[in-house]
Amino acid sequence: MSAFGWWQAADAKARRAFVAASLGWALDSFDFMLWALVVAALIPEFDLSKTTVGLLGSIALLGGAVGGLIFGVIADRYGRTRALMGSILIYSVFTAACGLAQTLAQLAVFRVCLGIGMGGEWASGAALVSENFPAEHRGKALGFVQSSWAIGYGVAAIVTWLVLPRFGWRAVFFVGVLPAFLTLWIQRRVEEPAIWKTRTPAAGSASFRDLFSGRLGRLTLAVTLMNACTLFGWWGLNIWIPPYLSLSPSQGGVGLTTAMVSGLVVVMEVGRWFGYVSFGYMADAFGRKRAYVGYLVTAAALIPLYGVLRAPLLLLVLGPFVAFFGTGYFSGFGALTAEIYPTSIRATAQGFCYNIGRVASAIAPFAVGSLAGTRGFGVAFLITGAAFLFAAAAWMWIPETRGAELC
Repeated sequence: MSAFGWWQAADAKARRAFVAASLGWALDSFDFMLWALVVAALIPEFDLSKTTVGLLGSIALLGGAVGGLIFGVIADRYGRTRALMGSILIYSVFTAACGLAQTLAQLAVFRVCLGIGMGGEWASGAALVSENFPAEHRGKALGFVQSSWAIGYGVAAIVTWLVLPRFGWRAVFFVGVLPAFLTLWIQRRVEEPAIWKTRTPAAGSASFRDLFSGRLGRLTLAVTLMNACTLFGWWGLNIWIPPYLSLSPSQGGVGLTTAMVSGLVVVMEVGRWFGYVSFGYMADAFGRKRAYVGYLVTAAALIPLYGVLRAPLLLLVLGPFVAFFGTGYFSGFGALTAEIYPTSIRATAQGFCYNIGRVASAIAPFAVGSLAGTRGFGVAFLITGAAFLFAAAAWMWIPETRGAELC
């Protein structure tokens, strides 16, 4: 079968579900990562320290955790598409609201609300795609969905480059309201998965307690721990890469211009996209566990090196590899959790494992910002590399699920 056999084997309903989840995740990335790209302009505007910037990043992730939990339950009880539309509307509206903020408190509230929408999109979108693709193609389909995060981040970098110097940081956030229009198409064209529509009546009574019953309880703890470590490493690194590149050397950064930072971020997003996509093929071919551990260990080795480089050319060369291995593994999380949990609690479980992990990882932007301010970015990024090693170790308690049929 060709490299795109997974797409050719899908019916029109599955393809529309894939497009909806992919666009939703790309636009989620676009809206959420605008913060990292304009934060250097916000520092003098609101007189922010690195610690405060990190704290604002952390509370947005806490909002994401709340959103993931809430929308996971909504997706299981009322439908994947309804949850998807609601989450997209929330993160779109509150991204634009960030552009209206006049005080630090207002900015913090809008970031929390934006995070709620961000967290909700992943839980509903992952369930929607998982339930529309067969087991042999699930990893690849979810890999391409996850790869849309890199596309959204890259588009955000281009928009920032075009808008920020001409119209200021508020206009950058105003652009973030555009994803709201995607919900109109989803409402008209995207159907609920058949496996969700034919679930038993008892499925509506499923609750968080079911995640901790019997064998599922041990798996829930292990998967949540693994995800907490990967998210700590990811957010600790990626919230701080644009500030690291743009802050002056006297502030501990590299001191690049907005255009150069945007260019480096776009190149990193190319590497990130290939990381996401390749992981889906690796996970389907060699198993979830081998692919995960391989990517995580390699990321742990590369990230600390990135934090001590100052030459733009070296950052340009290493950046795509850091993004490739430091992000690609996320493509496996949707397939892994879909294959562990039954339909009655699938979105709830995905929302819980992903977003309770996000609660634990919410300290990452704050911790990395504090360390960067006192010890430098080299030490700060070393901590994120260690988190990836802990994530790889957590796979001792997680079984291989490749090829499992959904129930």
